[in-house]
Amino acid sequence: MRIKYFLSLVLLIISITQLDAQFTKGDKIVGASLANAFFNTGTADQTVTSIGSVTAKVSGFGISLTPSLAWFVSDKTAVGVMVNINPTGDKTTYEGNNGSTFQKDKSNTSNIGIGGFIRTYFGDANTLLPFGQININGGISNLKKEGFLYLGTTPSVNKETYTIKSSGGTFFNTGVNAGLTKMIGEKAGLDFFIGYAFSKTKNTIKKIKLIDDGNNGSIDRTEENETTTRSTSHGFQLGIGFQIFLSGKKK
Repeated sequence: MRIKYFLSLVLLIISITQLDAQFTKGDKIVGASLANAFFNTGTADQTVTSIGSVTAKVSGFGISLTPSLAWFVSDKTAVGVMVNINPTGDKTTYEGNNGSTFQKDKSNTSNIGIGGFIRTYFGDANTLLPFGQININGGISNLKKEGFLYLGTTPSVNKETYTIKSSGGTFFNTGVNAGLTKMIGEKAGLDFFIGYAFSKTKNTIKKIKLIDDGNNGSIDRTEENETTTRSTSHGFQLGIGFQIFLSGKKK
């Protein structure tokens, strides 16, 4: 039912934006892009010398949502601002050959930032509009992780429970996209794009580990450590978007 409501809203927006598809200086673009959305589940089998055969159950999700607003500074080029919302998460469960779980990890990461972009359309306006776009944005990054691990063999089994939290996390992204806007109304269009992305993050991570010697239900030791991590990544992205083109002045 929610999908039907969403499609009805899209059709309504299209129906009230049936104007002129030509762009001029002062026109606006209001839209949002969705890139690299995923949800996956699976298993992995491995053999550990001290444990034997184990199975890992893995699931994860991620999405990058980017609402944006831009103004045409010429008949072909628009300059805009955007908000980047990028939550990801994963869960991994390790089971021995007897079906018991001896380790479980769950983590969630969220990036929220703001940035800008420049988009240029090529060729004459028609139903298929090729474009190139340069993005840059940055913001705050947050990581949370928790889990447990059983170590040793019966009867000397220890249980470690741990939590990991980040503070002062930051990120910086930049990328170049090439794509097409497929006009589905004279003032509305769907974007399809592919591009290259570079990302740089920094996080200070605090880990607290609670150790139960003998797994008898009481905490015998507590360990803490703090680590600052810096990372960079390169990659390709695929995405889609929805755009509404608004006239800045009467023509």
